[in-house]
Amino acid sequence: MSIKLPTLIATSVVRGSQQGESHGGVYTVDFENQDGQQRVDWNTGDIDWEGRGADRGLRGIAFDGDEIYIAASDELFVYDRGFNKLRSYKSRYLKHCHEICRVDRRLFLTSTGFDSLLSFNLDTRQFDWGFHLQKEYDKWAGYSFEPGSEYGPRPVNDFHINMVHVDTAGIFFCGLKLDALLHLNDRMEVTPVCNLPTGTHNARPWNNGVIFNDTAKDCVRYVGRDGTEKAFKIVSYDESLIEFAGIDDSKIARQAFARGLCPVGDRFVAVGSSPSTITLYDVQTNQRVGSVNLSMDIRNAIHGLEIWPY
Repeated sequence: MSIKLPTLIATSVVRGSQQGESHGGVYTVDFENQDGQQRVDWNTGDIDWEGRGADRGLRGIAFDGDEIYIAASDELFVYDRGFNKLRSYKSRYLKHCHEICRVDRRLFLTSTGFDSLLSFNLDTRQFDWGFHLQKEYDKWAGYSFEPGSEYGPRPVNDFHINMVHVDTAGIFFCGLKLDALLHLNDRMEVTPVCNLPTGTHNARPWNNGVIFNDTAKDCVRYVGRDGTEKAFKIVSYDESLIEFAGIDDSKIARQAFARGLCPVGDRFVAVGSSPSTITLYDVQTNQRVGSVNLSMDIRNAIHGLEIWPY
């Protein structure tokens, strides 16, 4: 029996780009036909060039009916299915957003620049909840706050929270400097679920285990509760094919930098990397199913990745 391969939507960021250049965009990627199509070119002239970090472009993706929610660094944009921009929302506590996810009538967003999570109410169209992570006496802690208040947390990026996943078990999140997947319950108690390698992206529960981009090791890993471990090497290219190769700047994304992860059912997982490439792996058979490259510019890196539902 043949398996129909998915169509995905991806966002990209461009590290180290200059004014007048593209800063990434939005793509749909059809794995049946091994083809990618750019839907949005993020070359807006109103980008704030002060304090936005090295990554300029679009990040996390979520859906609500016929509307597509896509996060930029400090703004939440809404597009229709034709990728026409409808509106956008800001919060003083949204800074360097990375990933977002939707559960029921809420979006949850990582606010990396405040070591926080935010909730956006899809009905009231307002940011209505925030949680600031802290570590006290070697134990995880934190507190909730009102995003409309002036008395929320100060800007701080000690943990670099870059992923949030929410399901019936609660809120799961991780960060580049956390070295753990954390769980937040409805009593605002934070507990570690498992340890993670330093530099992890996109860690989340999956298939009675955890899956994540082990970015420092150039691979995506699955670790099951039963002790099962699987690792898949990230796609890389001959250096002669790489555009803007050899730029000596620590803020420039390197080849095979793994970020962006999307489980497809309970068998496949799609992974993003730079230069902007999306690769589909079959975790059940330990095979690489296919790979689609969108740009050979080493500065251009995949960020958000979701199943295209339309």
